[in-house]
Amino acid sequence: MRRRSLLSLSGAAVPAALLGPATAASAHSRRWLHTWVAMPQLTEPGNLPPAPFTGASSVLVDTTLRQTVHVTAGGSRLRVRFSNAFGGAALPITQAAVALPAGGKAGVSAIVAGTSRPITFGGRASVVVPTGAHVVSDPIDLPVPAGANLTISTYLAAGQQTLNLTSHPGSRTTTYLLNGNFVPALDLSGAATVAHWYLISGVEILGDAPAIAIVGDSLTDGRGSTTDGNDRWPDQLFARRPHTAVLNQAAGGNRVLNDGLGPNVLARLDRDVLATSGVDRMLIFEGVNDIGTAPATVADQKQVVDDLLFAFEQVVLRAHARDITVYGATITPFGGNTGYDDPDGLREQSRQEINARIRRGRLFDEMADFDVAARDPAIPRQLNPAYDTGDHLHLNPTGYGALAAAVPLRWLS
Repeated sequence: MRRRSLLSLSGAAVPAALLGPATAASAHSRRWLHTWVAMPQLTEPGNLPPAPFTGASSVLVDTTLRQTVHVTAGGSRLRVRFSNAFGGAALPITQAAVALPAGGKAGVSAIVAGTSRPITFGGRASVVVPTGAHVVSDPIDLPVPAGANLTISTYLAAGQQTLNLTSHPGSRTTTYLLNGNFVPALDLSGAATVAHWYLISGVEILGDAPAIAIVGDSLTDGRGSTTDGNDRWPDQLFARRPHTAVLNQAAGGNRVLNDGLGPNVLARLDRDVLATSGVDRMLIFEGVNDIGTAPATVADQKQVVDDLLFAFEQVVLRAHARDITVYGATITPFGGNTGYDDPDGLREQSRQEINARIRRGRLFDEMADFDVAARDPAIPRQLNPAYDTGDHLHLNPTGYGALAAAVPLRWLS
């Protein structure tokens, strides 16, 4: 199943002269690539905007949303993607703008004067996003350095006439909501706040950086990380090499085989990896939710292990067909977790079996051993106490730093 990509598995790049004239030119050309993403999801009732921004049958009527995102690779021009993937009706965006946030900080309501740029769509200030679709804006001239925060303000006059709203609930970033059109405002004083992203799903830059998509669940989405801190493990991985686009395509509760919070990995692979501009490599760190939600019986656990191994093979086959290198990570411990740990240790046996297959190097092009990085050396079936949030499943920022440190930097070369 292994195959050689343009980046050799030893980490050495193939000289441009050996690629041929056309390939060598494209290897150094600038193109549109994603620098930030958020996996679109159907918003659960408890994550809908607070009153008065959610009504009986509509959301975000006469509402300004101000949201900040943390870009990775930088560039002088950018585009913004709005998603209506899970909307139950057309999404009418009346006005939008992008700016730099005050102090360069995440989760703030103020923007830097003179940095606001209108977002247009085919030269128009407004757009209607069809049900199930997304739209990409016109290019915007706004230099954004690598690792910067970016503010996106959006106004919906009529709102969306449905309660099926596209969002990313696990933003770990403060969003501001205010009735009325305040897209140009320098600050949104008196605005309501939530820690969710709504409607936005991507930012592209014009550049030549490599891009890696990370497919994961709540351990990658950052449960246990700091709100407005940008300290999930993909954030900390980017900080180790801040010239690579690191794209976090994770969602809490996500599974490989069956839908959970958001579509399963096999269903969303095309949208979140294969069709994401700029991606030439990916890392998958999933499986704990599949093991943990399968019944703790010998037959059920054998089935989930067999199905997971087949699913990983499918991910690799489909990605290789698009010349995308696939890295995998071992599943981290959950011993002591009240939901996933079982008295007979059957789920732990499944975790060990999956990890053994990953370590043998026959599933992915290369692997990172997150299990070793996160586990308690004295009790390997449990998380290191210094990394444990207390639920014996999720990590704190220090633990996420340990995962980031376990990724070979040559994967980002």
